[in-house]
Amino acid sequence: MVELEAPQLDAVFHALGDATRRRMLRRLAEGERTVGELAEPFDMSLAAASKHIKALERAGLVRRRIAGRTHYCALEARPLAGAHDWIGFYEQFWTSRLDILEGLLRREDSQKTKGDGDE
Repeated sequence: MVELEAPQLDAVFHALGDATRRRMLRRLAEGERTVGELAEPFDMSLAAASKHIKALERAGLVRRRIAGRTHYCALEARPLAGAHDWIGFYEQFWTSRLDILEGLLRREDSQKTKGDGDE
């Protein structure tokens, strides 16, 4: 089980809590991008994009390399595994609850079917 108080997990969820950063990650999943390329679809300044990228870097989700004056960003997916594990615990919870609900609905349908034959 993932540590509930792990600072990196907090940083990952903070980073994922913003739609712009999630879209940036989606673009990075397709390959390395410059800061300008990441900023382009959002109609934002490079400074604003850089703030979002820094949040992603703090979470360990982005690796930046600099070539001259150009900053390139790449996805680092490993930290997402901790978030996935944490969410997976609750997935098990909901799966068991839905299995119970399915059983109740099947039993109810079965009782209705038996009741229809009594008329």
